[in-house]
Amino acid sequence: MKTEYTAEFRFYEELNDFLPPEQHKRAIQYRFSGHPGIKDPIEVFGVPHTEVELIIVNGQSVGFDYQLQADDRVAIYPVFESLDISPLLKLREKPLRNPRFILDVNLGKLAKRMRLLGFDSLYRNDYRDEEVVKIAVNEQRIILTRDRRLLYVKQINHGYWVRAVDAESQVDEVLRRFDLHGSIHPFVRCLVCNGMLAPVAKADILDCLEPKTRLYYEVFYQCADCRRIYWEGSHMQDMRQRFARAP
Repeated sequence: MKTEYTAEFRFYEELNDFLPPEQHKRAIQYRFSGHPGIKDPIEVFGVPHTEVELIIVNGQSVGFDYQLQADDRVAIYPVFESLDISPLLKLREKPLRNPRFILDVNLGKLAKRMRLLGFDSLYRNDYRDEEVVKIAVNEQRIILTRDRRLLYVKQINHGYWVRAVDAESQVDEVLRRFDLHGSIHPFVRCLVCNGMLAPVAKADILDCLEPKTRLYYEVFYQCADCRRIYWEGSHMQDMRQRFARAP
C-alpha cells in the first residue's frame, strides 16, 4: 500500500480565478503519494502552468522540476507587474524581451487591436489548437486564448488566459499583464494580415483611393505583404489620446 502524504498550497492574486470560490485566498491541502513534479498538482487545481511566474516552497524559489515532498508549504504567484523578482525566477529559461503573440480563433477582434498598437500578432479564424501550439513553440510566441485548456499543453512556455469578454477590455488586460504600455507603436502593422506598413507617396496610389480620401488625406501607408493602403483618420487620434492616459 502506497504511503499518502499531504502538502499545503496557496494561490495568490488572479490565479484564484481558476479555483472554486471555497478555495480562494486560503491554504489548500493536497494529498499525494510518491514525489510528483510540482507542475502536476498545480494543474490538478486547475491553474495552467503558463499563468505561474513564481513558486516558493518552504521559503525557497523552485522550478517546475521540483518534486513535491511531505508537508511542503507551497505558494504560487502570477506575474508581478511592478516588482523586479528576476533573481528568484526559476520556471523558464528566459523571458520574451520582444513579445510576439499568437491568438486563438476566439480573439479576432483583440488581434486587430493588438496590430493597431504595433504588436506582432498572428491570427487566423481557422487555426486548430495544435497549429497554435506548434507556431508558438517554434517562433517563441505568447499564446493568448479564451480557452484555458489550451494552456495545459506541456510544450507551451508562454501563454495567457484572457479573462475579459469585450475586445476593448481585453486590450487593457493584455497591456497590463505584459507591461506593454511603453511599447505601443501604432500604425506600423497591417490590421488584416499583420504585415509591416511603409510610407507610400500619394501619387503612386492615387488611382486606388476613393474621392473623399484623395481630398482630405495626404499621408498614406501600404502593407508590404498584402498591399492594403492605410491613412490616419480620426480614430488614430482617439487611440493615441486613450493610451497616452494609460499607466
